[in-house]
Amino acid sequence: MRSLWRCLLSRCLLLAGLALPFVALPAAPGAGDYFVLVTGGEILEGAYADAHTLFLTSTLRPLGLNCVGAMTVNDTAPEMAQALAFATNRARLVLITGGLGPTDNDITRQTLSRWSGIPLREHPVLLTNMAHRYHQEAGQLRANLRRQAEVPVPGEYLRAVNGSAAGLIFDLGGTHLVALPGPPRELQPMVREELLPWLQRHFGIRPRAASLTLRFLGLGQSQIDATLKQSVRLPPDLITSSQFEGGRVDFTFSLPGEVAAGQARLEELRRQIRAALEKNLYAEDATTLETVVLTLLRDRPARLALAEMGSGGALAAALSRSDLASAVLTAGWVAPSEPALLRALQVPGAEAQAWPAGEARLRPLADRVARLGGADWVLVTGPAQPLAGGGSELAALLRTGPDRVEIRKFSARGNADVAQAQLVTQLLGWLWENLRSPTAGTSSSVQR
Repeated sequence: MRSLWRCLLSRCLLLAGLALPFVALPAAPGAGDYFVLVTGGEILEGAYADAHTLFLTSTLRPLGLNCVGAMTVNDTAPEMAQALAFATNRARLVLITGGLGPTDNDITRQTLSRWSGIPLREHPVLLTNMAHRYHQEAGQLRANLRRQAEVPVPGEYLRAVNGSAAGLIFDLGGTHLVALPGPPRELQPMVREELLPWLQRHFGIRPRAASLTLRFLGLGQSQIDATLKQSVRLPPDLITSSQFEGGRVDFTFSLPGEVAAGQARLEELRRQIRAALEKNLYAEDATTLETVVLTLLRDRPARLALAEMGSGGALAAALSRSDLASAVLTAGWVAPSEPALLRALQVPGAEAQAWPAGEARLRPLADRVARLGGADWVLVTGPAQPLAGGGSELAALLRTGPDRVEIRKFSARGNADVAQAQLVTQLLGWLWENLRSPTAGTSSSVQR
């Protein structure tokens, strides 16, 4: 009854628009309870779907953690303060996503500091890392970038696995607020590689279920789900969750009970899924598609050069996030149009005029990129063309040897970020497909 009254009082105060201090409503939640706060006006406006809650709950459930609620709030200080008051009344661990970047509307760091009363201090390690990331001296960093080196004291931080924004841990004495970056490509590896070990160190949390994550591309969630049901013997106690982003699908399978026994059963499940979906299965753990492609190039060995027009440099940016990039990528050129790219590659005007028209022009471009970049493999993306009904299309050329060239067309729809993520996945998938082919790099010519 007391818990019911406390919950009703919280809701009334929230509706009244009152921001509560942390101590206003003492909480008595379970030790394994947590609450998810997803920030971002773009989610409330329907521009993006909330993928964070599904990922967090499916990742933390095998550890025996219990999500007691989730809420999406606008990224304004008053609304975030109200949501924090409600969340901390429900759980001693609150996970907040988004708002840690360098833009003006990234206010999570400052809002949590003011609401909790815990000050922020610049951390020397994070400042050094940021200066290195932007190739500047620390004193030359813009204030909005330098702000990302601030951490709560007392408190801790979670290392940024991708991107520049570290995670933040505010210790309120028995209750912890954990701020995570918004982009899934930054949040998900941080949760797996930083948050989970932190939870184990501080709360003694250990896996209560065996789990397996498989990563696919080229198929949608519904297609994968249908194939699993038709071709795989799924255990009746299997817990399955999936997540889709930018043309990539992650499926996580968990079996409750004794971990070692569950892992043995999951190994058999892994074998069956691989037999049914091997053409679309690119990783059997948290390894990214970018890392998979770079690893295959390194092991071949082969070197890759890029020239991008319609993709805006998105492919080079995605690959460059991996530590393997420096060993594989030899050069990259980004230009908004063909004339700009020709100038960047210093192609004489008379030579360019003699080149063939249309998509065939990508071939002499690729030859020049290979020569200047000293690369075995070359990928060139042509200019983007609008599609009827929205979205865009571009032609791309992949050169895997002097006499082996393939041209394909790729299309992407949605807002700029979504379309760009789709395009990067398609181009990486093309590379992955060729890297797995035993004939890639041999003498033949293909054009489609």
